[in-house]
Amino acid sequence: MTVKQRLDQIREKIEVAASRAGRNPDEIKLVAVSKKQSLDKIKDVLDEGILDFGESRVQELRDKYDSFEQEINWHMIGHLQRNKVKYLARMDKCKLIHSVDSLRLAKKINKRANMEDRQMNVLIQVNVAEDENKYGLMSEEVIDFLTEVSSFEYMKVKGLMTIAPYVDDPEEVRPYFRKLRELAVKIEAEKIPGVEMKELSMGMSNDLEVAIEEGATIVRVGSAIFGPRNYNK
Repeated sequence: MTVKQRLDQIREKIEVAASRAGRNPDEIKLVAVSKKQSLDKIKDVLDEGILDFGESRVQELRDKYDSFEQEINWHMIGHLQRNKVKYLARMDKCKLIHSVDSLRLAKKINKRANMEDRQMNVLIQVNVAEDENKYGLMSEEVIDFLTEVSSFEYMKVKGLMTIAPYVDDPEEVRPYFRKLRELAVKIEAEKIPGVEMKELSMGMSNDLEVAIEEGATIVRVGSAIFGPRNYNK
């Protein structure tokens, strides 16, 4: 199957899921997860009109950053170490960090963004499934956390992100996506200055339709676009 055929399938899934939820599919951003993918494969996806790409490692993002003539919106979607923030702060095309999960990391992002005289947009990663193998704040910690970082001038919270457990039946993870959306609604009601809940980054190749039905504004899709990933590279 070609990249175009895969993307056509994904776009159709997005449209159908959005329709079921009474939503406009144009509200949903498709981020192509390009970790471990070659520049040629990324170029094929770019040529099909996808401009948003997600990387899990800062070093890999740095290696790919200036490889394309087209304008690309890079997303940092993996766990972010504080000592790597300085590199992201220098990358104007890094539009969104999805994985802020601690106050120490938030402080580092704000500091580095200040040094580069820019605003860095972030999502707060929430471990709604309380999975000990995943990063993220617990749901009950998020409002206090946001209150603390709301005064940060150079780091701006745009919403929430979660990674659901991998399951064969996507319906099993619907409650986690719903819980993230309900948390976002609760946060909005708090009217925390400087904090927005515009984005919900949730849903991947196997569960994106359920995520969209529950309110996802960003879906992160890798293997369903690129095909099986080669982890031996």
